[in-house]
Amino acid sequence: MEDNRYFVDSERLSERALEKKHRLEQDPSCRQNHMEYMEGMERMDSDVMERVLREVKAYDYAACTDADVRRALAHETCSVEDLKALLSPAAMGHLEEMAARAKTETGKHFGNTVYLFTPLYLANYCENYCVYCGFNCYNDISRKKLTREEMKKEMEVIAASGIEEILLLTGESRSMSDVNYIGEACRLAAKYFRNVGLEIYPVNTEEYRYLHECGADYVTVFQETYDADRYEKLHLMGHKRVFPYRFEAQERAIRGGMRGVAFSALLGLADFRKDALASVLHVYYLQRKYPHAEYSLSCPRLRPIIHNEKIDPLDVHERELCQILCAYRIFLPYVGITVSSREQKHFRDGIVKIAATKVSAGVSTGIGDHESKYEGTEGGDAGDEQFAISDDRSFGQMYGDMEKEGLQPVLNDYVYV
Repeated sequence: MEDNRYFVDSERLSERALEKKHRLEQDPSCRQNHMEYMEGMERMDSDVMERVLREVKAYDYAACTDADVRRALAHETCSVEDLKALLSPAAMGHLEEMAARAKTETGKHFGNTVYLFTPLYLANYCENYCVYCGFNCYNDISRKKLTREEMKKEMEVIAASGIEEILLLTGESRSMSDVNYIGEACRLAAKYFRNVGLEIYPVNTEEYRYLHECGADYVTVFQETYDADRYEKLHLMGHKRVFPYRFEAQERAIRGGMRGVAFSALLGLADFRKDALASVLHVYYLQRKYPHAEYSLSCPRLRPIIHNEKIDPLDVHERELCQILCAYRIFLPYVGITVSSREQKHFRDGIVKIAATKVSAGVSTGIGDHESKYEGTEGGDAGDEQFAISDDRSFGQMYGDMEKEGLQPVLNDYVYV
């Protein structure tokens, strides 16, 4: 894999930004050590990262055989070694069998339900330089941060559509979207929605505790890639550059009282089979350490961004994505699996019958444009989006389509007493 395949200079970058980018790419000594914590970052006494990376480093998927795959599918309980076989190229010839097994496991634990939610982007300011992301600090986009009144209006519009679960997202900028700002958004969201999720920059345990007290129920963090060397080349600047601090975010969130945590790699950044294995093992080991928490997985693929249409997952096609999701379901039959609007309608409609249990609806990855999207008005001064989506169905359309597929749409799966 070519290291430079995502370093596509935008015509909208200034000369100063291009000079900085070139220096960071060409001279590693200009970059913060990606395995060293920065000031203020909490250090964990945990062996989970070491265990996951050790397993992934030893994973030779080319050595898995057809017999290994058949043996894995024959076992009633899927072991880690079975999982490795199911994620290997050898399993591509067994997709129908894997799908049948995954569908059976999904039915046992989730019936025919599918959960619906929508994301709300609060701000797109970012202090990181991640070359594949539309929000990165050097990408020349329209930046915006919602005021409290704008948040309230967006939430009112979303809640009026029938949605009961919301995922609040920000760019990774503490200076523009600090923890107090996010906490205020959580308190407001709790008035309109039954479940409130967060997808923000990683924070320390006590900060997660504060956000939980403000109303947040769960936390999603994408590790992006579990290949530490590749991670270093893709994250050139900012707090996100620190690999172990990001890896340990879900564990800090659990210790901070969050009810649930969600995991994913961004498939296409590195060897997708190893990243898929790492994602599910991250869940597996934490689940055994903190059995009381709820866990979920997703498998987003790279999507084009503003000023970089060349970004593409390349070798991760729908067949490979289906293989990964089925392997996840067989290995962890009771864990939720989310498929986002990055994927095409036909894929999402098909995979929820097999392995996925949660989909987004009425999605906008821009800042402050739900009102225009839902009510058919002009977008005004909405901030630019993080990436291009593939499935733009409204909540009502998604709900109706799921019913037509014989599924039972669910808007809330948890009640506090």
